[in-house]
Amino acid sequence: MIGETAGFIRAVRVAGPGREFLPTTEPVDLVLANGLIADIAPTGNLRPTGLVVEGEGGWLLPGLWDHHVHVLQWALAADRVPLGEVASARDAAAIMGLAPESDGRRIGSGFRDGLWPDVPSLELLDATTAGVPTYLINADVHSVWMNTAAFRREGFEPVASGMLREEDAFEISRRVNAVEPEVADHAVERMARAAAARGIVGLVDLDMTWNDEPWQRRVARGFDTLRVSYGTYPQHLDRAIAEGLRTGDPVRGAVHDLVRVGPLKAITDGSLGTRTAACAHHYPGQVGNHGILTVKPDELVEMMTQATAAGLECAIHAIGDVANAHALDAYALSGATGTIEHAQLVAHTDIPRFARLGVAASVQPEHALDDRDMTDAIWAEQSAQPYPLRALADSGANLRFGSDAPVASLDPWAAIASAVFRTRDGRDAWQPHERVDIDTAIAASTAGGSTAPAEIAPGALADLVIVGADPLAADERGLRAMPVRTTSVAGRVTHGV
Repeated sequence: MIGETAGFIRAVRVAGPGREFLPTTEPVDLVLANGLIADIAPTGNLRPTGLVVEGEGGWLLPGLWDHHVHVLQWALAADRVPLGEVASARDAAAIMGLAPESDGRRIGSGFRDGLWPDVPSLELLDATTAGVPTYLINADVHSVWMNTAAFRREGFEPVASGMLREEDAFEISRRVNAVEPEVADHAVERMARAAAARGIVGLVDLDMTWNDEPWQRRVARGFDTLRVSYGTYPQHLDRAIAEGLRTGDPVRGAVHDLVRVGPLKAITDGSLGTRTAACAHHYPGQVGNHGILTVKPDELVEMMTQATAAGLECAIHAIGDVANAHALDAYALSGATGTIEHAQLVAHTDIPRFARLGVAASVQPEHALDDRDMTDAIWAEQSAQPYPLRALADSGANLRFGSDAPVASLDPWAAIASAVFRTRDGRDAWQPHERVDIDTAIAASTAGGSTAPAEIAPGALADLVIVGADPLAADERGLRAMPVRTTSVAGRVTHGV
């Protein structure tokens, strides 16, 4: 069935946007044609055509999107040493000392040192890893811990902490991600199939590279599992403009329209975990450390104005409240359209500005739970709202959910569960006043986001997912474990059980 195009879906219950316009809550049948939903009627009233997908009373939703993924980095993370559960620098160093080598080096990813009882250092990592170049990539990707051999291999001067941060860390990530095209494309296809198995039909790829070239190559090789919108970074903005890239255009040379040019992506501050997010109040025990702005406000306005004039939307990384304020100011001054990525700490007076300016909040609900303990400790003195969801939704802002994979796993059901329940692992809900309802969470996980969701309706794209349980009635664990039966892109089955 995978790869075939369905013409008919039988006996499904509509659980996503669009159900409010249907004349029944009983199972319905759908006729699909030319990649669209052609008709919907109570089961038994339409004549089956073409390949029939048996819904068997399952629940139908619009296909789901992840609005923030680092595609290749996430795809390669499966082959790296997982460090997400490591509780100290000493334990991390010991694990890496025993890790297998690949291409003459060891690479681990996903550590979170914000609450470690000890401090990473060059000396500590050298003691366990000897002369093998060793790299530990922070979960937030804003820092990399390396040993002396890795510093020498990369041509960087070793520092006592062993830590490279921000742009230096991004450069290391770009280098370790620079694998052979055959290896990269195989990993990406594997990632795409796994995403389809969780109901994903599309994603926004914000890998920190010139993304136009690899996506041209992947499409030429037959990639058609997902819809993809790919970003461009400031160092490549002039090239993108010169080559005529405009948001929404199909990637050059494509035989289909699944892969398209996306936004300009600019990173304007650091992160919570690296203690570099730009905040109004200083970090505990670090008087004078308010984080960093990596792009000056006037330069951001100029960059966004240039991108907008060339037909590119914007995706502006802003985590701290100061960075979010500057990003919103830049949207107001430049006339740009697009998103703020992350919006993890937002001043209360800035929350309504998202809707007023038409700026979507591209947020990652799982991050709130990954970071809850760090937030309570590191941002305890901040006066802005951490990880706002309900406040943004109530103000009329368009929420778009994602994972920021590899920072969190590429699983829309995890994001939905975190947004609705603000908890996992049996803990009390964190900041429960920022929960959103299940309808908002599902809408935010579709292509258009919470205020303009994809719908189940005649004429809509046949980007669809059938699940085995009612998401509107599921508890937190039920959402996370949601069984996905069938996923289709323009009616073509990309996952089926």
